[in-house]
This record gives sequence, structure tokens and C-alpha cells, in this order.
Amino acid sequence: MKIISVVNQKGGTGKTTTILNLSYFLASFGKKILLIDLDSQANATSGLGINNFKKTIYELLAGQASFFESLIKVRENFYLIPANESLAGANIELVNEEDREFKLAKILEHLPYEYDFVFIDTPPSLGLLTINSLVASQFVLIPVQAEYYALEGLGQLLETISLVKENLNPKLEILGAIITMYDERARLSREVLIELYKNFPAKIFRTVIPRSVKLAEAPSFGKTIFEYAPKSRGAIAYRRLAVEFLHFHNSKF
Repeated sequence: MKIISVVNQKGGTGKTTTILNLSYFLASFGKKILLIDLDSQANATSGLGINNFKKTIYELLAGQASFFESLIKVRENFYLIPANESLAGANIELVNEEDREFKLAKILEHLPYEYDFVFIDTPPSLGLLTINSLVASQFVLIPVQAEYYALEGLGQLLETISLVKENLNPKLEILGAIITMYDERARLSREVLIELYKNFPAKIFRTVIPRSVKLAEAPSFGKTIFEYAPKSRGAIAYRRLAVEFLHFHNSKF
């Protein structure tokens, strides 16, 4: 079982889109997937069309619900621990707790080892919830939007990951970065792509996710891109990314 945080403190990078579509494809390929929505915006939860649930990750972190009380089967081989707006207060509530950075890690220690991959969708910040996710994980996956300011944010994120690895979770490793919202017609996108490969040659997935209207529309229908527009450019790209991810898993995990 591999636990993977999908992290970028900058909003609008395609983080949730990436985690939903990668998870769905892996599940359809026969892998058993657990997705933990750790973002109070709950985009991963709504993006799967889930709006009827009683317990969330908030109750799980607060000790008010068990793992199985929070768990929802959303597709074949695909399970979710949902979130809602109540999670917004967790950062404040956790501050005075003992071992506050390890709350999620302690929960996942007792996770049944029946999942192939556990993905954690984190909030667009480097607050306590994101730190909890990094402490609980073995790997970090970083969606990076193909724009200039993404490079500055990536540097800050890498520094945070390094600090977590040094002080809280020595097993944490960067799995790689995924370039999203790439516009092949835009010179800036091409320049950012070149710059990323230059600075992080061994940490960039070769699959590039294009900017796509279909990808943007799919979550509003509670569907992944494979369910909404399976022949679209976005679906083709995420299918290619999932195959690359599995190849990486088989060779290096």
C-alpha cells in the first residue's frame, strides 16, 4: 500500500482534477484505490458526485467516527473519505492538540492493507492539514500549472517537503511533478515546460496535461473525464499519465 499526498499550495493547478482522474483510471485498471479528501472546499467529494454522507474526514480526525463509518464506495475499486466545510475549523482545533502533525498518520497506521494506493487531496495551503498529509505519506505528487509564478510556488513547496522529511517523516519522497493546463500555442507554457525539465529532470512526468474545457466541465457533473468525455484530449492525457504512473510504480516503488 502506497500513501501519496497530492500537494500544491497554489490554487487552480489542476490538483483535484489530477487526483480524481488518475484514481479513476487506476481503479478501472483493477487497482484498489482510497481517496481522502482533506480539503474543506471538498472539490474531490463533489467532483465524484457525492453529496449524501453522514461522516467525513473531519469526524475521523476528531475521533467522532471510525474509518469504516466515514468510508464510501464511489465506483468499482474506488473508495472515498469525503470532506465538507466543517473541515475548515480543523486547522485551528488541531493547534493545541498533542502530536498535532501526526493525527492523520495515526489513523492511517490502522488502515486495512487492502488498498493499492491511498491518495490524499490536500488544501491549497501549507497549513496543518497539509503537514498532516505529508507526515502520513510515503510520496508526494505535485501538479504544476504551466505558468511563470508556478516556479516560485514550487520552490516554497519543495522547501516545506524537505523540512517535513528532516523533522517529521524521514521516509517522505517526491514521486514527481505533473505539468497541467498546458497550452501548446502559448510561448509561456513552452518556456515553463523547458525550465521545469531543466531544474527537475528526474522529477517530471513526461505526460503533459493540456488545458481543456471538457476537463473543467466534468466535475460540475460529478463525473471524471473518462465518464464525461472519454475521447477528449484530457481523457487521452490522463490515460497516458496513469499508464506512466503504473510503469513507474512497477519499476521504482
